Amino acid sequence: MEKIIITATAESIEQVKNLLAAGVDRIYVGEEDYGLRLPKNFSYDELREIAHLVHTAGKELTVAANALMHQDMMDNIKPFMELMKEIQVDYLVVGDAGVFYINKRDGYNFKLIYDTSVFVTSSRQINFWKDHGAVEAVLAREIPSEELFAIAENLVIPAEILVYGASVIHHSKRTLLQNYYNFTGAEENDKSKERGLFLAEPGDPDSHYSIFEDKHGTHIFINNDISLMTKLIELVEHGYRNWKLDGIFCPGQNFVALTKLFVQARDLIERGQFSYDQAFLLEEEVRKLHPAERGLDTGFYDYDKDKVK
Repeated sequence: MEKIIITATAESIEQVKNLLAAGVDRIYVGEEDYGLRLPKNFSYDELREIAHLVHTAGKELTVAANALMHQDMMDNIKPFMELMKEIQVDYLVVGDAGVFYINKRDGYNFKLIYDTSVFVTSSRQINFWKDHGAVEAVLAREIPSEELFAIAENLVIPAEILVYGASVIHHSKRTLLQNYYNFTGAEENDKSKERGLFLAEPGDPDSHYSIFEDKHGTHIFINNDISLMTKLIELVEHGYRNWKLDGIFCPGQNFVALTKLFVQARDLIERGQFSYDQAFLLEEEVRKLHPAERGLDTGFYDYDKDKVK
C-alpha cells in the first residue's frame, strides 16, 4: 500500500519534538507575514531550529505561505523566500499565483502545495495548478464524501484531507472586529485567537463561530471542528492518503496525544489491521482530548451533495 502521510501543525518547538516522536511525517508551521491561521507564528530563528529538528528526524517541513497577497507583500517576499532556501523547506503551501510565478522566475523551484481554502473543490482546478508547479493540493473542507470520491478518480497529484481540526468559513482582509468595536464604542484591544471570541446565530444561542483578527484581517471558523477518524478507511480506499491535523484550537499535550491516535490508525491501516470497531473506539478517545468548549463532528462528509452549493 502507498504510504499514508500525516501532516500536523505545531505551536512550539517542544511540541515539534513531541509530534516528531509521535510519528508524524510532516510538520506544518509558518511566520506572521505570509502564513494564515497558524497555532503560532514563529520567528525566523525558530523556523531555522524547527527545520533542523525535522530534517534530523528524517521528516519533512511544510511552511505556510498561503496569505492573500497584496503588492507590497510580494515586493517584500524575497527575505522569506531566501529563508526557505536556507532551511531547505520541503514544501511551501501557496494560494496566490504571484508566489507560483516568483518561485519559478527566481529559480527557487520549491515544491508547492496549492491551497486557497474553501475554493479548492474540483479535480480540474487542482490539475490546472499541477501544470503550473503544484505537486499537491489542499481540498476544501466543505465537500461531501460522494463528491470527494468523484474528485479522487480524476486527480493527477495527491490531495490533502483535514482529518482533525477547525475549518475556516470566512476570511476578510478587513478589520471587522475593530470596526465593530469602533461602531459600538467599546474600549477593546484584544482581538487575538487566545481571547476566545465567538459569534452566535441570532436564532441559535448555542452556535459558536470562533472569530479572531490579526494583521491579515478577520477569520471566522465553523461551529464544530472536524474528526474523520471513523471515515479513514473510506478515505484510503478512495486514494486519500494525505491527512492533515490542525491544532489551532487544541493546544499542548492534548493535541500531541490526539495525533498519536491518528498515527495509530494509520499504522493499523497500513498493516491491514484496522476495523470500523477500532475506529469508533479511537474516535471516543479523540473526543476526550478535544477541547470541551468546542463541538466535534464529521463536517460536510455525510451531507447530500445536492444540498451543498
